[in-house]
Amino acid sequence: MSTPRIVVTGIGATSPIGGTAPESWSALLAGTSGARTLEHEWVEKYNLPVTFAAEALVRPETVLERPVAKRLDPSSQLAMVAAKEAWEDAGSPDIDPDRLGVDFATGIGGVWTLLDAWDVLREKGPRRVMPMTVPMLMPNAAAGNLSLHFHARAFARTVASACASSTESIVNAVQHIRDGLADVVIAGGTESAIHPITIASFASMQALSKRNDSPETASRPASIDRDGFVMGEGAGVLILETEEHAKARGAKIYASIVGGGVTADSYHITANDPEGTGAARAVRMALEMAGASADNVTHINAHATSTPVGDPNEYKALHTVFGDRIDEIPVSATKASTGHLLGGTGALEAIFTVLALQNRVAPPTINLTEQDPDVPFALSGSPVELGAGDQLAISNSFGFGGHNAVVAIASV
Repeated sequence: MSTPRIVVTGIGATSPIGGTAPESWSALLAGTSGARTLEHEWVEKYNLPVTFAAEALVRPETVLERPVAKRLDPSSQLAMVAAKEAWEDAGSPDIDPDRLGVDFATGIGGVWTLLDAWDVLREKGPRRVMPMTVPMLMPNAAAGNLSLHFHARAFARTVASACASSTESIVNAVQHIRDGLADVVIAGGTESAIHPITIASFASMQALSKRNDSPETASRPASIDRDGFVMGEGAGVLILETEEHAKARGAKIYASIVGGGVTADSYHITANDPEGTGAARAVRMALEMAGASADNVTHINAHATSTPVGDPNEYKALHTVFGDRIDEIPVSATKASTGHLLGGTGALEAIFTVLALQNRVAPPTINLTEQDPDVPFALSGSPVELGAGDQLAISNSFGFGGHNAVVAIASV
């Protein structure tokens, strides 16, 4: 029995640089930065050491119907916006609900709902806490609400593996379709955690850039003067199905998800393995599932968070797999533009990788000043043509807890 080919038939995104997938892609190619000074009273109230982030450019509550938005945490709002776009883009498939699944992800979940409810409890008492607080804050809220909205009854599963979450959800979706559990899957991830407590925590561990005077240039992967990542928020959704199913209903096809790898470092709760062993193994797993070799890869969307330690560790891992050829493969570090969407980042970057292959162009990496000799990726400040012929790309995501997830994507 042959293994079915899994294809992408719809994409949706709401990000710091665009309210839709096409808008985000256009802004990415134009070298736009989504990082901005935060205009919230709580920045000054708590005297936060970092005063900027990459908030979603279009607020989800301005897109959704008011009754819907009120029942959802901001993270689920973003997920709903991206999923509705992706579903419409896929042609709103007419499918038996029992054959439609949801594989979704978040790194943190409804942090705004949780902490707002805590404030209400302390200041106004238990009777004023909303009865929907728990259904709004739970990590599976986005998956559950998407299942309800789209009548997906095959399953509604949630991954929470920090910054690797939504890449892992895509890998899971591919496997679930191949296992025959669903014909169509809504896959992706979301995050809305730009909150004083998370900013304070990340800043305390020296993980965030502190370039308060120049937010738009703060995320600078592979630059020798990088000083940390920039928090971002948003969501990305891909509609996945077998090639046979997509062609039978006349759907357009963007690309194929041909492989995936998920591993764990078992090294440290926040730091990735400096030898990159687990990350390299995830890449090899993705290529093995794709039936490809390292020589076939023509583009890489790197995790590349702009942290002093993370960027060279990722380079070391990829050098283990690709050897010196890694210095020649066009690499994009798109967090330079979008910031780091935590649990939503893998889905957004998978979409960027899909569009890179479809348009035969690797997106630019902005803010690259002097490149760190320990991170000699083939990065460019301008879009790079990928050329004709078959294209194979990988998109990497690594997260706290030692999570590694890699997805392999092929052109069609």
